[in-house]
Amino acid sequence: MIIGVPEESFDGERRVALVPDVVHTLVDKGLDVLIQTGAGVAAGFGDELYQNRGAEIVSAQALFERADVILQVRTYGANPAGAAELERLRPNQTVIGFTDALDRSDRLAPLAATGVNLLSMELMPRITRAQSMDALSSMATIAGYKAVLMAADRFPRIFPLLMTAAGTLAPARVLVLGAGVAGLQAIATAKRLGARVSAFDVRAAVKEQINSLGADFVELEIDAGDSEDAGGYATVQDEAFYERQRAALAEVIAGIDIVITTAAIPGRAAPLLVTEAAVDGMAAGSVIIDLAAERGGNCALTQPGQDIQVDGVTICGPLNLASTIPAHASQMYAHNIATFLQHLLDDEGQLSLDLEDEITAGTLVAREGAIVHERTLQAQGLAPESTPDSTN
Repeated sequence: MIIGVPEESFDGERRVALVPDVVHTLVDKGLDVLIQTGAGVAAGFGDELYQNRGAEIVSAQALFERADVILQVRTYGANPAGAAELERLRPNQTVIGFTDALDRSDRLAPLAATGVNLLSMELMPRITRAQSMDALSSMATIAGYKAVLMAADRFPRIFPLLMTAAGTLAPARVLVLGAGVAGLQAIATAKRLGARVSAFDVRAAVKEQINSLGADFVELEIDAGDSEDAGGYATVQDEAFYERQRAALAEVIAGIDIVITTAAIPGRAAPLLVTEAAVDGMAAGSVIIDLAAERGGNCALTQPGQDIQVDGVTICGPLNLASTIPAHASQMYAHNIATFLQHLLDDEGQLSLDLEDEITAGTLVAREGAIVHERTLQAQGLAPESTPDSTN
């Protein structure tokens, strides 16, 4: 079995699908690994490091011609710059990576039409035996950490309480909206920097997790009903609920220095949590880091990919934040995707797509020239859409 890792072509993408140590693990299991020349350089992994761990360095053309399985961070489905890959793919080749399968896109159908077996890392089921394959959580960990560093860099004051000969410096007041993986990492990072941290999540069940990190749980006087689904995601609410939530949050935000928002819904626009009125109520020098910018943003004023100033408040809409810490993001992703790959192999080390397996069936987007994943078909408008039941 030959595994190929091409260089990522998405603009600004610095991650790589495999790091040298993980290559060594796969080679030890009898797999041949091809790395495109320079594929890991942006993440800090030169060709020699891969060669020393058993990989063969090849051109892009040779890689696509020889590899049985292509491992990527971003497949063409999640990479508008990857159209050239379509001509290099062949039927029955397997491609694994992020696919943006739940976004309505004109790229997924042509990718499926190549005849590859396409498996999506972001569709990994939230079950115990798939935790080590959960790349979304890995990247969210990086993003939550980096969001706090971004905020600290833009905030005109320091984070911790300091008592000095020149007087006392008050701690920064940080509010994290959403206590998923990114939110919890943001809470932990802000606490380590000495901020006074509070957090809100529609799921009351996460209060204990928030408190365990030393943050205060913000309780709003609104009824969320059944707020969490079986997978641990927050359930989608109606617009009346969101209106009440936004009004209540605006009162809390008025006393906050830094707001970090993390709420996202798979395949849908991010819910609006921070209104223009809420921003108006913030003091000059305050900062908003909107981790949902790629899906439109949780703040009404967010401009994806930009930092803007509104009456002295800095609003940041970072994109592809995990890629800004490429070495560790690649290390985590490589362990996720390599574990998934090994899950797909049979006892002889050959690829075996067992559709009775929840992990395989849940991540298989396309095979034999067609999209076969039900939620993806719905997202692409190719099947009747069911009522949405979860959020990231």
